[in-house]
Amino acid sequence: MPRISAFYGIMIYMYYKDHAPPHFHAIYGEYEAEVLIQTGQILRGFLPSRARSLVVQWATMHGEELLDDWNLARNGELLRPVEPLE
Repeated sequence: MPRISAFYGIMIYMYYKDHAPPHFHAIYGEYEAEVLIQTGQILRGFLPSRARSLVVQWATMHGEELLDDWNLARNGELLRPVEPLE
């Protein structure tokens, strides 16, 4: 599972050939969530409210890049890093 970004202790990963709908995995300490790219909604798992807010803000800023990486991952191609939240 390639890490595509990291910020404020939050690691963002995307699995190759993962199930639909388009999403990414956010890991913050002991917490992990699958986050929908288009809405920022948590599909599975849990993130504390502050981490979730940061992830949603970041995903909103980088939605197109995330969808591009999602399509690359579905095709088994090399993923591109996404700028972290600063």
